[in-house]
Amino acid sequence: MLFNSTDFFIFLATVFILYWLLSKKIKWQNILLLVSSYVFYGWWDYRFLALIATSTLVDYYVGLQLHKAEDKTLRKRWLLISLLFNIGLLGFFKYYNFFIESWIDSLALLGYTIENNWTLKIVLPVGISFYTFQTLSYSIDIYKRTLIPTKDFIGFASFVSFFPQLVAGPIERASNLLPQILSTRTYTHKALSSGLKLMIWGFFLKLVVADRAAIYVNHVYNNIENHDGLSFIAATLFFSFQIYGDFAGYSLIAIGVAKMFGLNLMTNFNRPYFSASIGEFWNRWHISLSTWFKDYVYIPLGGNRLKKSRWLFNLFITFLISGLWHGANWTFVIWGALNGVYLIIEALIFRPKRTGIINILVTFILVNFAWIFFRANNLENAVYIINKIFTSPGSLYIGSGDDVTASIYTILAIGILVFIELKKEFFNTLFSISNNKFEIVRLTGYALVIFIILYLGVFEESQFIYFQF
Repeated sequence: MLFNSTDFFIFLATVFILYWLLSKKIKWQNILLLVSSYVFYGWWDYRFLALIATSTLVDYYVGLQLHKAEDKTLRKRWLLISLLFNIGLLGFFKYYNFFIESWIDSLALLGYTIENNWTLKIVLPVGISFYTFQTLSYSIDIYKRTLIPTKDFIGFASFVSFFPQLVAGPIERASNLLPQILSTRTYTHKALSSGLKLMIWGFFLKLVVADRAAIYVNHVYNNIENHDGLSFIAATLFFSFQIYGDFAGYSLIAIGVAKMFGLNLMTNFNRPYFSASIGEFWNRWHISLSTWFKDYVYIPLGGNRLKKSRWLFNLFITFLISGLWHGANWTFVIWGALNGVYLIIEALIFRPKRTGIINILVTFILVNFAWIFFRANNLENAVYIINKIFTSPGSLYIGSGDDVTASIYTILAIGILVFIELKKEFFNTLFSISNNKFEIVRLTGYALVIFIILYLGVFEESQFIYFQF
């Protein structure tokens, strides 16, 4: 079930009404959340419900055993069960064929040709990368004695499957979301209003910015033999706003929906393209994932507490794993490695200032260069695109008729986004529409955004990019 679909709006309205009718019965509210979340997830393929249910059962039981176990060896064994199950689940569905094909290709390079009889027809369950990380962090936190497990299975299952953030995050920690689910929620008009405002802006990012930019990006990146360097530069710039609008839009819609149910999710994006360094970019982009890798990969490896060579190695490995998390393709591995190299260079050569237009522009260019690998269909395409950019600028693809109009609308949408975020980043104390003391100003502002969505939005129920991860 997609956020940008009629089915979802009917589903959301129904669940919202029933949920607050049960406002004095928290147990029944959580049961409704759980059932609704399973309906939401099963809308894609009901067979995947068995996976999320099993993952929930395993980590719920492991959490209880970890908490009561005193023996260090026993506690490590229980943690190992959670690690093997979650990583094994993710590894099989997401990476099995990738590793098999890479192994066969490696043998071919050494002169050994073997027939591929091992790959399987595997359908990637939507959101598996997100909910496995969420349940895994629960077990790890209990192992570290920083979290006490809940004995409320319904509450825990609702935390794991909470439908707004189930399939694309934010990746919530049990320490933040679980206590809210286990506590009484009170309906407030302010929370509903705040949630709806976030959803409106999220839909603007998705339907107007991301889906409009996708028209140009897909045309160029899916037909690379017909384009030259200037077109690839334009398509890559458009893609940077496409993926931002798509994922930040999803996160805002999820956060907004959660607020309607009296629950607060963590902020996932903080105007990342105004970052003055790669390090700052990763503190602003996909914050829930960045902090997850920091807390559960980078720090356990030793972080920056060890000698410099080991610290830089830890940094690189963390981003290499992050790249692989995004997809079973060498393009994502290179993308992650490239960001790791960026951070190593920053650490070795200079400490960038957190302000300055030059630093912001350089960071934006470096991020966009890395996006080429992220968006390219395969590694060969990425190399071809980069080669064209530096050796054959050629002419800029504009198209004709509807294509030109679509491109103009895309530039207009990006311009609106940049203007608003520029104002928030550097002039936030100046005139505000969303927080204006006059209700007529606020209502007019949101009415204008809704009008822009209806006029410029692309209404084709396109999937969010991060669903594939």
